[in-house]
Amino acid sequence: MKLVDVAEFYSEQGGGVRTYIHQKLKAANATGHDLVIIAPGPDDRHEVRDGGKIIWIKSPYERFDKRYHRFSDAAAIHQHLNSEQPDVVEASSPWMGARAVASWPTQVSHRRVLKSFIFHQDPVAVYPQTLLGGILGEKAVDTLFGWFWTYLRTLAAQFDTTIVASHWLEKRLQSFGVGKPHAVPFGIEKLLFSPALQSDTKRQAMLKMCGIADVSARLLISVSRHHPEKRLGTVLGAFAEAAKATPMGLVVVGDGPTRRFVRRHAARIPGVCIAGRINDQAEVATMLASCDALVHGGAAETYGLVIAEALCSGLPVVVPDRGGAADFADPHYSEIYKTGDKHACARAIQRLLARPAEALHHAARSAGIARVWTPSDHFNALFNHYDTRLRENVRNVNR
Repeated sequence: MKLVDVAEFYSEQGGGVRTYIHQKLKAANATGHDLVIIAPGPDDRHEVRDGGKIIWIKSPYERFDKRYHRFSDAAAIHQHLNSEQPDVVEASSPWMGARAVASWPTQVSHRRVLKSFIFHQDPVAVYPQTLLGGILGEKAVDTLFGWFWTYLRTLAAQFDTTIVASHWLEKRLQSFGVGKPHAVPFGIEKLLFSPALQSDTKRQAMLKMCGIADVSARLLISVSRHHPEKRLGTVLGAFAEAAKATPMGLVVVGDGPTRRFVRRHAARIPGVCIAGRINDQAEVATMLASCDALVHGGAAETYGLVIAEALCSGLPVVVPDRGGAADFADPHYSEIYKTGDKHACARAIQRLLARPAEALHHAARSAGIARVWTPSDHFNALFNHYDTRLRENVRNVNR
């Protein structure tokens, strides 16, 4: 099977998308598939990478982030699609890349090409819901941005399948009449995360970072980019309230555009340490395994990557009632609170810490084993889905 991914948000200086595409190239090569990435870049060039190929199309810079470029020429995309002759063509953004794929003829050389729309971020949930949801309410915000759902319905109708990374997002798209969504959960490198990494030395060091000398104090952790959608204000406010009743510390790992707000807010709360960005994944894995719980604020994530990592570390979680993180929630190892409500989050923290710790950690680890996929699991499911749809197309053509 030959796949072409029209990847509008791929950049060599990027983060999650870059990691995902590199994993995808390796997975395609390992399973005998041919993968080509078409991406916007500073110039026109081709390169071989991990058994596949990347085709860069010269494109203008993204206005607000010079690490990225944005497609501007659908004809150039069509030209490369005509040359590559794929069995499956993916569009992994809802903007120019997807419109270019949608307008490319699917009947090529007497074959019907399968078109896949990859929807890995809900921009309404990320920005309007984060900024306006607490004022107007979730339904009112979605109504206000009805134009986007109309656009998305029209766009997705021109594809054979729509791929999302969580059942939460699958149901959300279905509720807006976006056709044919199919959940293929992401995966993580599970072997990097384990309760066996638990370290009393690391735990005591983290408590010390929080200014806490009592080694019996409870220890919480939050890992996320410092961005409005992560709702770290909710997490910090909830911790301040919960810590009045129970001595505890909170280590916040991450960095981002709202770092000044996060640091100012945290400076007023005893027991909080802003650890900044930690690039060493083994260090983060040890930190997760050495805490009592993870507290999460983000309610717009497609998947909930850090929740998966926490569960594989045997760490129980406190999560909002929306988003990819909520998909992982289960009464055996988590507590759920109303999104954006710091008081509800504080009560959820207190409920979790009042429960038997050993049972919580055991249930979390069991969920990490049973419910969290590896990248190989994800890509095998994705490629199998395409293979099934291609065979259905052949049967339909032969009828």
